[in-house]
Amino acid sequence: MIYVLDTNALSALMKGSAAVVGRLAATAPADIAIPQPVIAEIAFGIERLPRSKRRAALQARFDLISAEVPRAEWTDAVSRMFGRIKATLERRGTRIEDFDAAIAAHALALDATLVTANLGHMIRVPGLRVEDWSR
Repeated sequence: MIYVLDTNALSALMKGSAAVVGRLAATAPADIAIPQPVIAEIAFGIERLPRSKRRAALQARFDLISAEVPRAEWTDAVSRMFGRIKATLERRGTRIEDFDAAIAAHALALDATLVTANLGHMIRVPGLRVEDWSR
């Protein structure tokens, strides 16, 4: 099974969450992927911090994880899935943020399970499998 990490899952990994680290360690590296929107959100979070030891430590952890975990590339299939998700949720009146829809689109396009603690939003996406590794 392929797992796509949401921003909060990657953030928990960067913080050293024992639950997330444990689940990741029990999963084959080839079965994990980080979508580009997650990279963008983490980069934004780090960039907005003032220069400090904390920011430097987070950047170092991000760089280490980025070097080890493969990406889920933004393909045409992801773009089509993104459009489908946005249109479906808009018709239902249950929209989610664009980056959340883009991350969900990556998971659906790869037929993967999304690892997220944001279950309230992500369960709105039809057909999306989700797991919360933080519990």
